[in-house]
Amino acid sequence: MEQIAAFYHFGLVPPIGSDDSIENLRAQLEEWGREMDLKGLVIFANEGMNGTISGRDRSVVSEWLAKASDLLKFPTLSPKWSESDVKPFRRFGVRIRDEIVTLGKPEVQPLPPKSQTHLSPDEWDRTIESEDVVVIDTRNWYETRIGTFKGAIDPKIEEFSDFTRAITEKADAGEISKDKKVLIFCTGGIRCEKAIVEMHNSGFNQVYQLDGGILNYLAEKPHQKFEGECFVFDHRVAVDQALKPSTLYSLCPHCGQPADQTIACARCETDAKICVRCQSTEPALATCSKNCANHFRAAPGKKGKHQIPSFRAKI
Repeated sequence: MEQIAAFYHFGLVPPIGSDDSIENLRAQLEEWGREMDLKGLVIFANEGMNGTISGRDRSVVSEWLAKASDLLKFPTLSPKWSESDVKPFRRFGVRIRDEIVTLGKPEVQPLPPKSQTHLSPDEWDRTIESEDVVVIDTRNWYETRIGTFKGAIDPKIEEFSDFTRAITEKADAGEISKDKKVLIFCTGGIRCEKAIVEMHNSGFNQVYQLDGGILNYLAEKPHQKFEGECFVFDHRVAVDQALKPSTLYSLCPHCGQPADQTIACARCETDAKICVRCQSTEPALATCSKNCANHFRAAPGKKGKHQIPSFRAKI
C-alpha cells in the first residue's frame, strides 16, 4: 500500500548564487528521494516548495519531509496523508519553477501563516450554514466537473493563471459583490493562498479559504457538503470521499482530462474510457489511444488488432 503525502510551504530559500544555490538544494532533495525509493513530484522555487510524494513506508516518507525541512530551514512539513494500492507516480523528481503554484505573478505572496482568513472544516460548514456567503471554486474547469461544494461558483478557468481575470469579470458583471463574504477552496489549499491575496488586492473585503483544501475537508467530513470526487494531479486521477483512488475515472488518452465515458475503441474494439469533450469532438476520438485515433483518421473503415486494455499500475 502506497503512503501518499501532499504538502506545501511558502518560505524563502537560499537565493541562486549563494553557497547553497537552489540547484544544489534541488539536487540534494532529489538524491534523497531516489535513495529512499520514493516516487512523486516536488516543485521548488525561491518562494518555497510544493509536492506530492509516496512510498511503501510512511516513516520513510516522513523522514524525507523532515530532512527537507531541516535542509531548507522550514518548519516541519505537515502533509495531508492518503493511501492507495495504485502507484500515483512512476518516478521521483524535483523541478525548479518561478512559482510553486503558477499564478503568473511571483510577486504575489501569501498572508502570514495561520491567519484568521483560514477556516477549519468545522468553521467552513458553520459559516456556510449560518451566514450569507458566496462560495468560489478556484480550480480548473475539468477539476470542478467531477466534484465540488454544492452551490459553489465555477469560474470555468483553463489554468490557475486565469483566475484573477475570471473573478474580476464576474465582479464587473455584478455576479459577485466585493462587499459580500466570500469563501474559496482548492485541492490542498495552496492555490487559495495566492488567490486570497489577489482578491484582496482586487477590492474584495472579506475573503476566507478552506484550510487544507478539499483533501483536509474529506479527511474530517466525508459525505457531507463536498459532492463527488476530488481531482488529483497523478495517476489516481481522483480520490473519492474516503480519499481512496477513484474507480469512476481514468485519464482520457487523447487530452489527459478525467474520463468516465466507457467505449469500445472504434478501430480495435478495446474497452477504454474517454472524456465527454473528446467523445463529442470527432469520431476519431472514440478510440482507446492516440495511435488508434491516427489510424482511424487515415483509414476510417479499417479495423486494428485488439489491444490489452490500459490499467493503473498496481503494487
